[in-house]
Amino acid sequence: MAAYATTRLSSKGQVVIPEEVRRTLGLNEGDQFLVIGQGDAVILKTITPPKIEEFQELLSQARAEGRKARIRKASLKSAIARVRRRAK
Repeated sequence: MAAYATTRLSSKGQVVIPEEVRRTLGLNEGDQFLVIGQGDAVILKTITPPKIEEFQELLSQARAEGRKARIRKASLKSAIARVRRRAK
């Protein structure tokens, strides 16, 4: 069952997520959200860091793709340095 309620935007741009919704969704102080605005809708998507096992799997996949693409550490370091120079 979807949890819903109404709330208001404060003068500081803050929105309170009602207690019932927080409880239903298991939200806690300090949780982080991705905020998406589209048309007249604002969507909050919780950001949850991957578990260490999931991260290890992602890392393995990235390494395998890097090997397949024949990317070397030196060229990767060089590309990172170029991007960092452009960001300044």
